[in-house]
Amino acid sequence: MGETQKNTKSKNRFNKNNGSVSVAKSAVNNLVSGGFNQKNPVEKLNKKQNTKNSTSKKKKTIRKITPEKSNSPIRIIPLGGLGEIGKNITVYEFEGDMILVDCGMSFPDEETPGIDAVIPDFTYILDNKDKVKGLIVTHGHEDHIGAIPYLLSSFNIPIYATRLTIGLIENKLSEHRLLSDAVLNVVKPGHSVKLGKFNVEFIHVNHSIPDAVGFAISCSAGTIVQTGDFKIDTTPIDDKVIDLARFAQLGKQGVLALLSDSTNAERPGFTPSERIVGESFAKLFRKAQGHRIIVATFSSNIHRIQQIIDEAHRCKRKVAVSGRSMINVVKMAAELKYLKVPSGILIDIDQIKNYASEKLVVITTGSQGEPLSALHRMAFSDHRQVEIIPGDMIIISATPIPGNEILVSRVVNELMKRGANVVYEKMYDVHVSGHACQEEQKLMLSIVKPKFFMPVHGEQKHLFKHRALAYTMGVKPENVIVAANGNVIEVSDSGIKNVGSVPSGRILVDGLGVGDVGSIVLRDRKHLADNGIIIVTVAIDSLTREVLSGPDVVSRGFVYVKESEELMEELRRVVLDVLESSRFSRAKDWNSIKTIIKDGVSKFLYQKTHRSPMILPVILEV
Repeated sequence: MGETQKNTKSKNRFNKNNGSVSVAKSAVNNLVSGGFNQKNPVEKLNKKQNTKNSTSKKKKTIRKITPEKSNSPIRIIPLGGLGEIGKNITVYEFEGDMILVDCGMSFPDEETPGIDAVIPDFTYILDNKDKVKGLIVTHGHEDHIGAIPYLLSSFNIPIYATRLTIGLIENKLSEHRLLSDAVLNVVKPGHSVKLGKFNVEFIHVNHSIPDAVGFAISCSAGTIVQTGDFKIDTTPIDDKVIDLARFAQLGKQGVLALLSDSTNAERPGFTPSERIVGESFAKLFRKAQGHRIIVATFSSNIHRIQQIIDEAHRCKRKVAVSGRSMINVVKMAAELKYLKVPSGILIDIDQIKNYASEKLVVITTGSQGEPLSALHRMAFSDHRQVEIIPGDMIIISATPIPGNEILVSRVVNELMKRGANVVYEKMYDVHVSGHACQEEQKLMLSIVKPKFFMPVHGEQKHLFKHRALAYTMGVKPENVIVAANGNVIEVSDSGIKNVGSVPSGRILVDGLGVGDVGSIVLRDRKHLADNGIIIVTVAIDSLTREVLSGPDVVSRGFVYVKESEELMEELRRVVLDVLESSRFSRAKDWNSIKTIIKDGVSKFLYQKTHRSPMILPVILEV
């Protein structure tokens, strides 16, 4: 404690005239209180052997940087999470050993119709799988754990994470039938694991999910701090404040590089505490007396769910849970004691018909307006157990992810049509971010005091804004690098630089297919969605090239055939004319004839309709 406080008061290369730094110093002096000092670093969960093994006597927490220095640089290779929100994964490489940080997915957008998930390209990892010593995970959100099953389906790798994160990973692996062979290790914040030439220390941080951690990744070349997703919440729901003490101690010892969360780099000030949302719930629950309450939020936001349950208990209401992911997370979090659920308060969603509306709270998925989510089905009267009735209070406790605003607005409008009272973030404080704003990002820079800085976890605008913040904190421009997915970043005492690239990008998951949908298929899907398809079928004599039957024309998504019979008849004549001309042309193979039909039909339809449907000629050779 004393050493940390002295350190925050000592001179350093950061800008002393910046007013936010004095705020940061004050926050550090108030919050730094000596970190975790427990003695049970790893609980191993080897599902293949179905045993639990504590290694507390064999491993000790490492609190100092390895003194021996190496001339070899550390290579940092982000394969996802830069220039985007989602599919976070970073490779660390040193003297032939590699470790992975996170393995997440992202969700499809309007550019990927029909796709279920987007995962990183694992080519570089699979090409070097013999060097990989383990996967360490910051927390249990989908953008950090969602791609783990797809990686483990290619090769097995030991995974190290905190207890709740391991529980969420177990759920995912169980769905993919990979749990029996998984090697899962529970690590407590404040402890370390040795992975080849790397020593990885887990450091507690605040986020919108419990058990989130950052890492101090040490080797003989130095220490790199990766914050993971974090915020500084002085009044967290679980009373576990971010371990600023340890970050400050690392800063005093000397940090080679800092990789820090950039998501809210455009937002000034500090991120509000999660407890503000609880205060808003209290007001809204009182306002909803006599009516049913439905709250939509992220299933992983366990602290938010806890506050909803607490307020429902105070108001003597029963709580039902809707949505598969919400049911799974609530069940798992309650079993692991991350959720404190009063006895008798939870009821099955099928039982809500047995209770008066004013005695019910429903917690549901669908805060992003997802078409298949529980709230969306409620809004469009497609939910089996819940039908919206006038007077229902619907609280959407989340901010729309960029790109989801239209989906959320559509759901809100449908709910209001049914007489519901809809509350969302712009009206009340029913959501706060789990990511640090500018002053918290500055605070992290000021106490870690890295020699080099690399902003991560954000779109390009977030990364560049975070870089600008680092400049204001006194970090030299030549010591900051904004990388892209696939870049190979080498860092050592002598400098930080981009020395090349490795395969990276996105792999599309569609049903059971992984990577079998590419740009050509997506282009065809967009074409079909925009203009529809015309299928022309004709039977032709293989010797004389005469038309024996047809052409038959089928339209899907272009025009309604029964109302466009004249257009379809003209189209048949066009096809016959094209085929007749092809008999005396140089077209000798069927593919050439198909191309002639396609070109002729496309030209005709564009002249008639100014539309360009997909043309699919089918020739039956007789």
